[in-house]
Amino acid sequence: MGILHDLLKDIPVPKMAKVKQYFDDTKIDDLERALDEKFQVESIRSKVKPGMEIAIAVGSRGMDRLVEVTAKTVQFLKDMGATPFIVPSMGSHGGATAEGQREVLAHLGVTEESVKAEIRSSMEVIKLGELENGLPVYIDKYASLADGIVVINRIKPHTAFRGPVESGIMKMISIGLGKQKGAEATHQLGFKYMAENVPAMARMMMEKTPILFGVATLENAFDRVARVEVLAAEEIEEKEPDLQALAKQLLPKLFFEKFDVLVIDEIGKNISGDGMDPNITGRYPTPYAKGGPDVNKMVVLDLTSQSEGNANGVGTADFTTQRLVDQMDREVTYANGLTSTVCAPTKIATTLANDQDAIKAAIKTCNILDFTKVKMVRIKNTLDIAEIEVSEALLDHVHAHPDMEQLTVAYELDFNEHGNLKA
Repeated sequence: MGILHDLLKDIPVPKMAKVKQYFDDTKIDDLERALDEKFQVESIRSKVKPGMEIAIAVGSRGMDRLVEVTAKTVQFLKDMGATPFIVPSMGSHGGATAEGQREVLAHLGVTEESVKAEIRSSMEVIKLGELENGLPVYIDKYASLADGIVVINRIKPHTAFRGPVESGIMKMISIGLGKQKGAEATHQLGFKYMAENVPAMARMMMEKTPILFGVATLENAFDRVARVEVLAAEEIEEKEPDLQALAKQLLPKLFFEKFDVLVIDEIGKNISGDGMDPNITGRYPTPYAKGGPDVNKMVVLDLTSQSEGNANGVGTADFTTQRLVDQMDREVTYANGLTSTVCAPTKIATTLANDQDAIKAAIKTCNILDFTKVKMVRIKNTLDIAEIEVSEALLDHVHAHPDMEQLTVAYELDFNEHGNLKA
């Protein structure tokens, strides 16, 4: 690393200032009451008959107040005289095993005790048919035997494709309820066709199985439930696109259209399926999604312990540190790419000895004449961007923006004797 260090030793690291970003923090405080109102609609109540066994599809995403939403849905079905049970609906997550998927739910707080319903977990599926393009369509065996199916999920923009329907109820139906075989089939032709295949599979499943309704949440910029909807099966395809559009508006963002360097302190699967949310960074794992800032060079410094070695997303960055690579479980990380068929994010970015060299490498290669005027933004992770750091060259923009406020004077970044940023 001596040659690299010599190449970088004269590259200046800019002074940074703390900046507050303001987002709409509207949220639902009394979620139980909000759900009660939605469940009183006749088009929902009329679908539930006494004596019905109803499967509730619950996924692996850490959506806000998942336990509360699930428990309330269970209680509503019981009040209507039905017998609800939980079906883990998460594609291949949890190691694609029945017990692993039960453990994923438990990690999210969803247990038989917390939601007061049995959990029936199996990787067995029933084939319902094939799309015109030949893709098979599957559904969880337990769900296929139920008298009715209810789907719970958060609606939000996807990180690898764009379409009227992205992550939400229809994706939960097609991929979640399809288990590992369904997830594999949906990804088989790649993200280029995902916007077509997800709704097509969900449409067939809604035609051939007794899906009753979907419970959908939308979250604000602070990952708190801002809206909840209960959509009858016949409403899902019509109404989900409008909710998807609203979810995009609610996303947090970096209030810069273009800058030179983005430094991200940590990535991890607990932060995003992609390690970091591309909707925030503007760097997507496929060419089929877009949005966010235009960033010339991106640096990721560390991996969260909760990610358990899965460094998916590191390849989306330009530079990383030896510290991150040393924590990487390559087998787990590469399995992510093999399952999704998107392998660019699992590659290892250009690796430098420490934080300081990685940041300097990004500055050196960001294609500007005067390195002292680099426009640089530093964030902890893509879930935590209400308070960020920006270089002096961006402060005029901060002062002119109605939703940004400078909190401190500019200061030097503090590196320890190993060249890593101090906590």
